[in-house]
Amino acid sequence: MNLCVVSTFDCTVADFRAAFKEYEDEIGKVCSAWEIAEVNEHKAVTMMNVTDKDGFETLMTSPEFIEWNTANNCVDVIYSLEQIG
Repeated sequence: MNLCVVSTFDCTVADFRAAFKEYEDEIGKVCSAWEIAEVNEHKAVTMMNVTDKDGFETLMTSPEFIEWNTANNCVDVIYSLEQIG
């Protein structure tokens, strides 16, 4: 399942990428690929191919993720994508 996650936050994109890097092993268990694009200093778009939907949901709702999101005022809007043609 391909997802587009639009994240806004109070920290910098560098801080967002660093947090993502900390959980790279866990993310790799539920996603086969991902890319992060900077929109501006407080907004990023992450494209990901989620291979384990339940595992992804568990990871995104884990206490560590919730704590980070709360501390950085991070809001994620998640879109499902389908290839055309």
